[in-house]
Amino acid sequence: MVGMMLPPYVLSRAIDDGLAPGRMPVLLGWTAVLLGVGVLNAWLAVMRHRTMTRIRMDATFRTVRALVAQTVRLGAALPGKVTAGEVVTIGIGDVVVISKTLTMTGPGVGGVLAYAIVALLLLDVSPLLAGVVLLGVPVLAVLVGPLLGRLQGAQTRYRERQSGLAARLTDLVGGLRVLNGLGGKAVFADRYRHASQALRGEGYRVGAVTSWVQALGIGLPTLFLAAVTWPAARMAAQGTLTVGELVAVYGYAAALVVPVSFFIEGGYDLTRGLVAARRVVRFLALEPAGADRAGKAGADREAPVVASVLHDPASGVEVVPGQLTALVAARPAESAAVVDRLGRFADSAATWGGVRLDEIAPARLRDRLLVADNEADLFAGTLREVVGGRRDPSEEAIDDAVRTALAEDIVRGLPGGLDAPVEAQGRNLSGGQRQRLRLVRALLADPEVLLAVEPTSAVDAHTEAGIAARLHAARAGRTTVVTSTSPLLLDRADRVYFLVDGTVAAVGGHRELLDEQPGYRRLVSRGEDEDEKGAGTGRRPVGAAEAPVTEEGTR
Repeated sequence: MVGMMLPPYVLSRAIDDGLAPGRMPVLLGWTAVLLGVGVLNAWLAVMRHRTMTRIRMDATFRTVRALVAQTVRLGAALPGKVTAGEVVTIGIGDVVVISKTLTMTGPGVGGVLAYAIVALLLLDVSPLLAGVVLLGVPVLAVLVGPLLGRLQGAQTRYRERQSGLAARLTDLVGGLRVLNGLGGKAVFADRYRHASQALRGEGYRVGAVTSWVQALGIGLPTLFLAAVTWPAARMAAQGTLTVGELVAVYGYAAALVVPVSFFIEGGYDLTRGLVAARRVVRFLALEPAGADRAGKAGADREAPVVASVLHDPASGVEVVPGQLTALVAARPAESAAVVDRLGRFADSAATWGGVRLDEIAPARLRDRLLVADNEADLFAGTLREVVGGRRDPSEEAIDDAVRTALAEDIVRGLPGGLDAPVEAQGRNLSGGQRQRLRLVRALLADPEVLLAVEPTSAVDAHTEAGIAARLHAARAGRTTVVTSTSPLLLDRADRVYFLVDGTVAAVGGHRELLDEQPGYRRLVSRGEDEDEKGAGTGRRPVGAAEAPVTEEGTR
């Protein structure tokens, strides 16, 4: 920016010292200087563009890295604190706006310096012209300021609507198959259409203000140039200024058009950047469950050194180490809530060996305790990478886990076996295949405590019976908790908790509860004929749950 102010000065010297008096060597000398300044400015412009591009890209990557780190930190608490649409809007739109805002820093600082230098140069030519320049730029800021304030408010409303619409679109796409089956696709599409029209209207309001800002960004600097040139031309006509000085004044004013335009455009970018930054900062300020306690003094305690009891006071469930424990509830959400508390994915007073889970450092807890959710994501990659997780398991370990989850047919059926590609979310797999691969991944993690939510709900009865037997053997001597209402899996459990309204109503073995708890018997037998329960014999009922069902069927 400062370099742009040099050509008018050199040109004025060439005119007054060389051209006007007819001194050709002096004219050629100043012409050579002018050429050198032009080459220097061209090189500086290239380097400025490269530097600003690097700053913009660096800012983008840094912000994305911070957002990803926060997403990982929030973990399972993320869906309860922010919508998917909000995350998408922040990750795609706001990050770019913030990085673009930073590119105004260099030109902005340069513009201020150029403005000051021109004012000093004009003081030597004419105090009047220097005053016009010094007062002109603040007047431009006053004229544009109110529009920038309106733009910030309009941008904030637009971005909020945009994130809400993105969330609705994410939900619509994610549930498209279900909506088709229920005949509700048209209803949701109509709602999305109305919300989209409202967003478009908000976008028009933003565009109206933006058009004025951009128009002023072009028009006001031109008026500023005229305001400086007019008195300078009159002074030259009166003989107060030389021809060279007139050319210099015009050159200074014309060159100042660029930094003045940067001021206006920078204010526009800064307004948008503040809106985007507030949204990003609001996301980065979110805290995971139990963060308040974890942040207090003494809230970084060690997990129990030896295998210990997991206790959930809210439900009364106590998980004895080394056993396979099953949680049974008429509403799956109740047993899943217990797992969330025992896995520290929800605020609770749950303890492990007498130590509150929310007082144990999350990293230490995750190394030893794993929650295997039935809806956990399967990331894109080879089958080996999908089931391997963060570890690099051996072939033998993978074979054992695949055998335990009865997933050999998946490996054999995919071209390439373990090196076959798996699409994001396992879209090229069936529901039962995805569920078994989640179990393979959990087994390969080999945690000290495994909490599995409905690990066999999407497989047929024959497969389920095999998984139940092999899971019990594979996890022998280690703590395992499963939520299920399948008698095939419950019969393998060392201890079964029957939950009613989220609290323990009875505890014991599967067959013991069948004999003593009518509610439990009705639940696990799916309301089938109770005469088949074999009263007094300890036989478990044979009902619809043990009949083969399709892999994608519900149970």
